[in-house]
Amino acid sequence: EIPDAAFIHAARKKRQMARELGDFTPHDSEPGKGRLVREDENDASDDEDDDEKRRIVFSVKEKSQRQKIAEEIGIEGSDDEALVTGDQDEELSRWEQEQIRKGINIPQAAYGSSDAKSQKSDNTVPFKTPSNEMTPVTIDLVKKQLKDRLDSMKELHKTNRQQHEKHLQSRVDSTRAIERLEGSSGGIGERYKFLQEMRGYVQDLLECFSEKVPLINELESAIHQLYKQRASRLVQRRQDDIKDESSEFSSHSTETDTAVERDRALYQEHAKRRIAEREARRTRRRQAREQTGKMADHLEGLSSDDEETSTDITNFNLEKDRISKESSKIFEDVLESFCSIDCIKSQFEAWRSKYYRSYKDAYIGLCLPKLFNPLIRLQLLTWTPLEAKCRDFESMLWFESLLFYGCEEREQEKDDVDVALLPTIVEKVILPKLTAIAENMWDPFSTTQTSRMVGITLKLINGYSSVVNAENKSTQVYLKALLLRMRRTLDDDVFMPLYPKNVLENKNSGPYLFFQRQFWSSVKLLGNFLQWYGIFSNKTLQELSIDGLLNRYILMAFQNSEYGDDSIKKAQNVINCFPKQWFVNLKGERTISQLENFCRYLVHLADTIYRNSIGENIKQIIKLLASVRALDHALSVATDHNVKEFKSLIEGK
Repeated sequence: EIPDAAFIHAARKKRQMARELGDFTPHDSEPGKGRLVREDENDASDDEDDDEKRRIVFSVKEKSQRQKIAEEIGIEGSDDEALVTGDQDEELSRWEQEQIRKGINIPQAAYGSSDAKSQKSDNTVPFKTPSNEMTPVTIDLVKKQLKDRLDSMKELHKTNRQQHEKHLQSRVDSTRAIERLEGSSGGIGERYKFLQEMRGYVQDLLECFSEKVPLINELESAIHQLYKQRASRLVQRRQDDIKDESSEFSSHSTETDTAVERDRALYQEHAKRRIAEREARRTRRRQAREQTGKMADHLEGLSSDDEETSTDITNFNLEKDRISKESSKIFEDVLESFCSIDCIKSQFEAWRSKYYRSYKDAYIGLCLPKLFNPLIRLQLLTWTPLEAKCRDFESMLWFESLLFYGCEEREQEKDDVDVALLPTIVEKVILPKLTAIAENMWDPFSTTQTSRMVGITLKLINGYSSVVNAENKSTQVYLKALLLRMRRTLDDDVFMPLYPKNVLENKNSGPYLFFQRQFWSSVKLLGNFLQWYGIFSNKTLQELSIDGLLNRYILMAFQNSEYGDDSIKKAQNVINCFPKQWFVNLKGERTISQLENFCRYLVHLADTIYRNSIGENIKQIIKLLASVRALDHALSVATDHNVKEFKSLIEGK
């Protein structure tokens, strides 16, 4: 059926009201598409021309349809407008009733009559009207909704309360962090200020030392040169004395003859002056021994001829005093805080005490020995352990000042390098000082000087074993300097004259006295060399003392001497020089290989004495052989000469 004008007006009115309430969805202009179909938003970008065409076509078709309906029912356009006005009240009343039904939950019947539903046009699109049905409202439903709402609000309140507590705790933590950071920032500021002050202090200290260290080096070289000149003068005088006496008692002296040929008068004048000075020194030493009661035990050659003339002593003391005065002026234009070990130490102690971690990270413990080095060297400028009145370095002010550096009440760390401050100074200052003394000042012929050098060396080995050991480079340099000095003495200063035995028969003659003096000076040097037992290895000492001195010089003098009590006495003195530890752990009946020549000489001495019917001395020789563990030679002598007390002799009874 064709809808009448009233129905059409009502439908138009309903669509208008639906649009105003938001419940109306416009029809698609094209048929075949459902009302509930929703296309992707991205597909909405269709061509504008197609949209325009569709809108135009739809408008035309809609207008044509209305015209057709109007023509069929016979109503003009003006009449239709009047009809619309007349039916507005009816449509409004219908809409109000529909809204009332929705409010009281009365099921809404589908709008429109069956005639309208069945009336379809080719240009209309069917659509489904949204359902307006609602669940019936009951008291239980309301209570349930209120309870759910209350539970939801309680849960929300609980969550909000937890968030509130969390924010409060976060605020407290933030406040504490701010206070902590503010406090720490104050400490950092003080630390920065202190470190900046230390940085400036160290820079000034280094600038000061860069100016003063060359002056210290110059004075140190001057004092070493002064002592070297004195030592060289004494050694040269001893060598000249040996040459003079050797030339005097030898019939073959090409060197002297050559010198005489060059300037006989000048040579004789110098030789006479040296002889007079030498004899005067010997006379004074003899008188000194007589006053002390040591005359009976003395042997010519065992005393050191280190007496100086008054002129040499005066010149030496003047130069030494000048160097000392110059050293006292080096830091006279410097503040005490930059030249006093106590002041410098206190600066770094404050750093260590306040900010130990930064102190450690800056490796200050490794730098301190270098910082203190110039000041300590200046205090040790005239320190010479070869002299009797030399002060022990451990009693000096610098040592006492640094002795307890880094020793605090808190627990000491294992890797704290400040513990090794003094050993490091010994390594960097004392050992180089001793090396210079060994090279330039020490005379191996002097028993007193050798004893003092051995004493200071053992003191360092026992007290500072962490740095004074075989692996330490400074120690190796020091020991090498000692060995070179001893080898130079062997090559340049040892001389053993050889005379026919008939010349030596006169014990008051010049050749005999010269021979005895040279022999005993060689034995003295042997004893001085062997004082270094425990410092040098046995192999080094045996090579130096036995191969280089005993077998090369002393044994030759034994063979050139007459055999008798004097030879046994000399052999006893030689054996007394040997360390007893050499023979303690020997296996078998043989002594050390280097002493074989000396033992064969003792066997030959026993045979000679036996032929001269001096039987009691045979037992003495057996004891000498047993003391060096040459039991095979001792047994041979006892067997050859029918000595029955062999066992008691080798046991020392």
